[in-house]
Amino acid sequence: MSFEQARRKKVDLEGQEASPFAIAVSSAERAVLHMVREALQHKRMRLAFQPAVYAAAPDIIGFYEGYIRLLDEKQMTIPARDFMSVAETRELGREIDVAALRLGLTTLRRNPGVRIAVNMSARSVGYKPWTQLLRRVLGENPGIGKGLILEISEASAMQMPDVLIPFMDELRGYGITFTLDDFGDSVTSLSLLHEFGFDIAKLDGRFIRNCNRDPENQPILRAAIAMAQEFGMFLVAEAVESNEEANWLREQGVGCLQGYLFGRPELDPDFSLYLRARHAAATAG
Repeated sequence: MSFEQARRKKVDLEGQEASPFAIAVSSAERAVLHMVREALQHKRMRLAFQPAVYAAAPDIIGFYEGYIRLLDEKQMTIPARDFMSVAETRELGREIDVAALRLGLTTLRRNPGVRIAVNMSARSVGYKPWTQLLRRVLGENPGIGKGLILEISEASAMQMPDVLIPFMDELRGYGITFTLDDFGDSVTSLSLLHEFGFDIAKLDGRFIRNCNRDPENQPILRAAIAMAQEFGMFLVAEAVESNEEANWLREQGVGCLQGYLFGRPELDPDFSLYLRARHAAATAG
């Protein structure tokens, strides 16, 4: 049983003696939270960058997505799945969002011309350290917003549309691009989808595996793709792991493909290769 499964299985029986299982899970949660606090305090956070390539030209990278990683005391890399489920509903979740944004913006400052996607949640909009960091860097670095893509999950976007919509409208003036992540995962109001005006729709990876031969997921994907195209959103598919999946998605009109087929997340990718390939493509065009 994974830690996440164990965490979900735990039941709080108020007024009753805690079971050994509940005590063990609670102890594990405390250990994870301590590890995250230590990493934040000592700035042991990194972004691992995974490329998203153009479907029509897979040798050209459209952008990178930065996934937050934690380094423990021994400098071992710990993926988000091992700590986000515990931290995301607490104040630590917001602090992680700030760390991810700071790392993404630092990467953009050091690598002009690169495009980086950073995950955020609707809760970030109301968190002053996050918004102050973003506005300060945008003010100090004219043009940096053109390289920043903010990814918001469909479920998160639906929680606070009244706050998120004006926030997005304001930041578009800096050239920031917005992605609706996990598209197809939730039932989204069509009127809200129009009001948000997301630039990119990233198809939920759960529907991508074996999409070329899965009769159950194909109608879901086709419907999501048609809806995104109707609203003028550029389409990205994540979790692509085979050429057959890539070919099917390309035929459906998906513009960028992301997944292990094209590259795993790396802590130190060679951004110069990305820039040279884009320059060569622009020159040839």
